Amino acid sequence: MTKKVLVTGSSRGIGRAIALRLAQEGWSVILHGSHPSDALDTTKALIADACAGVYALPLDSLEAGHALWSRCVDDQGPIHALVNNAGIYQQHDFAGMTHGELSGLAGRMMGINFLAPLALTQEAAKAFAHQGGGRIVQVASRVGLKGEPGAALYAASKAALINLVKSLAAEHAAQKVHHFAIAPGWVDTAMARDGMEDRLPSIISTIPYGRMGSPEDCANAVNWLLSGEAD
Repeated sequence: MTKKVLVTGSSRGIGRAIALRLAQEGWSVILHGSHPSDALDTTKALIADACAGVYALPLDSLEAGHALWSRCVDDQGPIHALVNNAGIYQQHDFAGMTHGELSGLAGRMMGINFLAPLALTQEAAKAFAHQGGGRIVQVASRVGLKGEPGAALYAASKAALINLVKSLAAEHAAQKVHHFAIAPGWVDTAMARDGMEDRLPSIISTIPYGRMGSPEDCANAVNWLLSGEAD
């Protein structure tokens, strides 16, 4: 039986690279994007017969996370792994925001980066325990470990995700439900480059290897974590 994996935010960047790599490794991949797009269609075309289904809907709340899982299971049957990759990054002046701006951005950032993955993780953990095991990978960020000026809300959302993984990894170990996270540094994606062109030289200068990470670097790590070699 071909195992199915749901990869959220798989229309481009890290998510697309993960979907491609897992398809190459024999997974049947369920794709997700926040809205219908040419990019999502391109990912579907690239993985071809390995595509189990495509879902285009916002993923910005607990309710949305629960709904996506239910819809995928209803359509596809049992899912064997989950990769929570969908997320947003937006620089902000924390002290300079109005109350309304803070409320809006905090709600959106936490909804997409933490609450929707939280709901999907709960659904997956319940299903995987019943199925005899499974693996869940969160795409976090090194900002969730060290913080960064202009990114307080993003850092908070990713720190929440990282600590969720640490707790659930211990809580569900006996059920063979494995929880992992990757915390990439700078990765060469459209999201990272948006508005960063003038900062790229200074960013690169802080990386001993002399280049940003690639989406494929992240996909390689996720592929290993979903394999039996990571147990």
